[in-house]
Amino acid sequence: MKKPKFEFYTRLNGRTEFIEFLQTLPEKDKQKLLATISVIQEQGLLIAQRMEWVKKLDSDIFEIRSKVSSNIQRALYFHVVDNCYVITHGFTKKTQKTPASEIRHAKELKKEFEENDHDNY
Repeated sequence: MKKPKFEFYTRLNGRTEFIEFLQTLPEKDKQKLLATISVIQEQGLLIAQRMEWVKKLDSDIFEIRSKVSSNIQRALYFHVVDNCYVITHGFTKKTQKTPASEIRHAKELKKEFEENDHDNY
């Protein structure tokens, strides 16, 4: 099985919301989230699901889960083709449930990506 490969989505306006989110995080939280993405790429999605590093939120959107003490970070992503996945954005989780607004935002970015960027795949 091919290992997953994550990319960060850069919007038409030039913004990469996931990178912008990372820049707002304390260094430890940023390193942990990036390390989680890296280990998922290394170990594969089946192990990641078993370890609860990733979770399916709905038919299209998934989340990468990272936690440093009480700081809970999430990165939302979607599947493009084969082993390619695109991370739309990240947020700090403050409630039990992933806010619907965050899932909606990921879906909007996915739609934007599909309408404009899919030629690169």
